[in-house]
Amino acid sequence: MHLNADFDARVLVQSDALDWQASPMAGVDRRMLDRIGGETARATSIVRYAPGSRFSAHTHTGGEEFIVLDGVFQDEHGDYPAGTYVRNPPGSRHTPGSAPGCTIFVKLWQFDLSDRTQFRKDMAAGLGAPLDGVARAILHEDARETVQFAVLQPGATLTETAAGGVEILVIDGTLDTQAEGLRKGSWLRVPDGEGVTLTAGAEGARLWFKTGHLPYARPPEV
Repeated sequence: MHLNADFDARVLVQSDALDWQASPMAGVDRRMLDRIGGETARATSIVRYAPGSRFSAHTHTGGEEFIVLDGVFQDEHGDYPAGTYVRNPPGSRHTPGSAPGCTIFVKLWQFDLSDRTQFRKDMAAGLGAPLDGVARAILHEDARETVQFAVLQPGATLTETAAGGVEILVIDGTLDTQAEGLRKGSWLRVPDGEGVTLTAGAEGARLWFKTGHLPYARPPEV
């Protein structure tokens, strides 16, 4: 499968308008945002676990990065409530599930294959003081990418022009660009060299975003 696989193209997906598609495990459904491959894929998805559902134990050969959007994600390493950011590097193994149910935004096969750094963190814990109405927390940074969480006050503007492209998921609130309106669940990917300016609506906004990573996009190494 090739879905939104042209990384030189600007893509906006209103994920709440997508149908849920069943995964191989009962009770686990997904909304696909981009994908190269079949069940082993370089993929960006929103995944919903029904209460009591779980995957069988598996190894993330290409790494897994996710944020918990609602509910509580669980594995043998602990509970991950809404607002948690997690990086499980290549070679990591777990048995994911959720007793109460949860929804996560997850990216697979998008790590440097030599990366072995594993961690979890509360995204809001590292927020700095607002500057011009925008508070930021750096969640992860390396030579390939920078991952951030941002909270925008109503009417605040965030401009991102970093080389290597920009990818954004709106967690809450609304945002406007010069061309699009974004709402909760909107996923925007902007190619290298384009940049983006976002202005928060009357309720403000919370968003996850990543920069610098698109030149490294590749199919999974099976």
